[in-house]
Amino acid sequence: MVAAGAQAEPGAPVTNELAQAVEMLRGAQRIVVTTGAGMSKESGIPTFRDAPNALWANYDPQALATRDGFRRDPALVWRWYADRRAMIAQAQPHAGHVALAQWEARAHTFVVLTQNIDGLHAAAGSKHVIELHGNIFRYKCFDRDHPAREPFASGETPPHCACGSLLRPDVVWFGEMLQPAHLDAAYHALAHCDVLLVVGTSGLVYPAAGFAAEAKAAGAHVVEINPEPTPLSELADVFVPGGAMSVLPALAAQIR
Repeated sequence: MVAAGAQAEPGAPVTNELAQAVEMLRGAQRIVVTTGAGMSKESGIPTFRDAPNALWANYDPQALATRDGFRRDPALVWRWYADRRAMIAQAQPHAGHVALAQWEARAHTFVVLTQNIDGLHAAAGSKHVIELHGNIFRYKCFDRDHPAREPFASGETPPHCACGSLLRPDVVWFGEMLQPAHLDAAYHALAHCDVLLVVGTSGLVYPAAGFAAEAKAAGAHVVEINPEPTPLSELADVFVPGGAMSVLPALAAQIR
């Protein structure tokens, strides 16, 4: 469900940077967008490191979001993700998500590569989304990666897969590799795009932090949209300061 009043209408003034981005995007046939935590933060979802509430203040998220953490205390990790899932379920796509979905509907090729696990791009209507870090609303088993769906047969914490393994959220934990099929699809899109939009990402987490360099090497323009510069800003052809919720609708409106 889209947030009330969240429409893909201009929300940011037409600055020089925005005008430069419009020129790069106007006429582009193949557009790739890569989004990070800043995109979701504007829907009210705190970044991963900001997420713990008072209940979890004494726990290190990076210790919980690992295979070793799950082995040590699977019930604790399951409850932590259950709390995050309940919080994320209250969030709705904002106008930036909507703008991308509407843009995709009229583009020749439009792919979203997201590091976010909240499913908001799909909820806004985007069809070609590669969820690089998984989705918190999906589950798989710890030992064999068998997919699983709610409701679960028992009230165990965590439940068991039919194979006997414990279930876990279908997200990428620290120390785990991204799915090869997702990476292959991402690099294929980057190698063939005309423009890469980098939105709301810190530019610190690999392999996504390397996407701008991949696109540049293939001859694409890189446009970064962020409230503050990042390590990727010097690589970008243009840096548009601002949040996704205001800049993306304004950008999309200028290239209709």
